[in-house]
Amino acid sequence: MERLYAVFEKYPRICTDTRQINPGCLFFALKGERFDGNQFAGEALEKGAAYAVVDNYQGTDPRCIRVPDVLRALQDLAAMHRSGFRGPVFALTGSNGKTTTKELIHAVLSVNYRVTATQGNLNNHIGVPLSILKMNRDTEVGLFEMGASHPGEIAFLTEIVRPTAGLITNVSGSHLEGFGDLEGVMRCKGALYDYLASTGGTVFCHVEDPVLTGMLLERKIMENVVPYGIKRQGVKAWLQEGFLIFSLKGYPDITTHLAGLYNVPNVLAALAVAEHYRIERTKAVQAVASYVPSNNRSQWIKTSRNSLIADAYNANPVSMTLALENLASLDGRGKVAILGDMLELGPVSAREHLGIVRMVEKMDLEKVFWVGPYFTQAVHQNGAKGFCFPKVENLIDHLKKNPLEGNIVLIKGSNGIRLRELIASGVC
Repeated sequence: MERLYAVFEKYPRICTDTRQINPGCLFFALKGERFDGNQFAGEALEKGAAYAVVDNYQGTDPRCIRVPDVLRALQDLAAMHRSGFRGPVFALTGSNGKTTTKELIHAVLSVNYRVTATQGNLNNHIGVPLSILKMNRDTEVGLFEMGASHPGEIAFLTEIVRPTAGLITNVSGSHLEGFGDLEGVMRCKGALYDYLASTGGTVFCHVEDPVLTGMLLERKIMENVVPYGIKRQGVKAWLQEGFLIFSLKGYPDITTHLAGLYNVPNVLAALAVAEHYRIERTKAVQAVASYVPSNNRSQWIKTSRNSLIADAYNANPVSMTLALENLASLDGRGKVAILGDMLELGPVSAREHLGIVRMVEKMDLEKVFWVGPYFTQAVHQNGAKGFCFPKVENLIDHLKKNPLEGNIVLIKGSNGIRLRELIASGVC
């Protein structure tokens, strides 16, 4: 590993895709379900990579660094790189709101510090190491998002990140296919609390969330806790033309580009972090107000035809319920819901989809469109209203022939359902 790290110090740009090779980069020949990076090592070198890290390469090029396992080498390299960084490192995980909260924290920290942060949602066993390896001599703070879909993943990532502070946004029934039940999710996410408690790190906690406070009490974490909460801070929140606006004690009113009251705890988390790292309140508020979400996460988009609430990157029963409650709270008529299946729910999938269908049945909506086999089955089982489509392509074809006009449209579903293509197609 020392040799590999010496090479990395000389060639610190990492690449895992030959379509994105930069001259002088370090290529890691990762494997996937449908590809083996070892087969592309030669191509990477031809395109200008300085070295290729391989574990099953048949060639003899001396620029190939052979290791027992490329993925493990990437992770170990990141851990070694992290060990040499002496500044604060912030980590966060949770079932909902991770990326939005991370981006808000990034915005406020960037007021005073040079921050290296997770790009997008590169928060898994590959993305986290890649993010850490982007830290350089200019980095003053590291900010890393950690995701998980199976037991033990947060504990593993935490040992690589080694955070000095962190938070869990919330814990709910997401990825139940991998975790089995809510207790499994709590055990996995709670590994961040375990690490911070064992190292004397700082825990930021939404203290009005009984699940999170219960996890702290279970671990007897009483010190180094930075609390935040809606009632605690006297928050008054409302929506204006779809955007979240709120006031709280000691701060000027905050006008955001976020859709939905469910984003209030995410903003409070960012402000708590800003306060802890001694960022002036007015500048922190300006940073929050300037943040514009992207990638179909809590986006309010006005098109020539409709106003869209684009939240199509992820979905589970809790986030789906919150999105529907937010839609119901908006002023105006002509509300439409386009809902895609919630994936990775395991044995509770049928029950949870049926629960959402029954919730929608009680709402005053002009139209409802369901996309995917799980919602289709639940709609037929319940005799519910709405139009069902097996795939997003079928819905796009329908809307081309029967366009929506003058509506407030919620677009919500798991990323695998690809509802983002509705927006890209322009049919809404």
